[in-house]
Amino acid sequence: MTCSGSSTSCAVAAAFDDLTLVHACKDGDVNAFEQLVKRYDVKLFRIAQHVTHSREDAEEVVQEAFLKAFRNLSSFQEKSQFSTWLFRITVNESLMKLRKQRHMKEVSTDENLQAPTAIGPFEIADWAPNPEQLYRAFELRNILRSQLQELPPSLRVTFILRDIEGLSTEETAEVLELTVHAVKARLWRARLKLRQLLTRHFGVSMTRERELNGQQLSVLAEQ
Repeated sequence: MTCSGSSTSCAVAAAFDDLTLVHACKDGDVNAFEQLVKRYDVKLFRIAQHVTHSREDAEEVVQEAFLKAFRNLSSFQEKSQFSTWLFRITVNESLMKLRKQRHMKEVSTDENLQAPTAIGPFEIADWAPNPEQLYRAFELRNILRSQLQELPPSLRVTFILRDIEGLSTEETAEVLELTVHAVKARLWRARLKLRQLLTRHFGVSMTRERELNGQQLSVLAEQ
């Protein structure tokens, strides 16, 4: 399906198209579900890999998520978008994978946590004099993915859905079955923690680089 209108109209059209395929699936059309798989498999894999930090685990999560969605399609009551329902299944499967294989306990976040009155954009300190050399997009993406694993699962998932996958705060709240206020609180905590982690990471990296450059200068001076 192609869409040349606004992002909102495209989203509405996609949701309607999803429901058309869902109705066909419920009527026994297996090919319709295959179309849904093709539409969402890449996005689900990306979410699962960010959460589990493992390609193998992510592949298993996506397979299980689609299988569970297919088996429980009759219970999908269409009160939300199909994509929201599918994302929720994927997130739950990803968190289950963490608990089972890494013995990690999901950290609950207080729903009544007071979020700041103004939650600004994710800002990171200026770490380096040479960003074009040190922090190319690919490198920064890998570093961010690594540092994400230091976040508690509840904060990590919120950050992934909202800031990486680009869901709105309302959509993220619907996927995670939280209030908008709780999502904002988690997102603020996740951004703050990531800023601290990344600042520390780049601070250590810059210190090591300076030491290495100093050693190289010493060697050159001795030659």
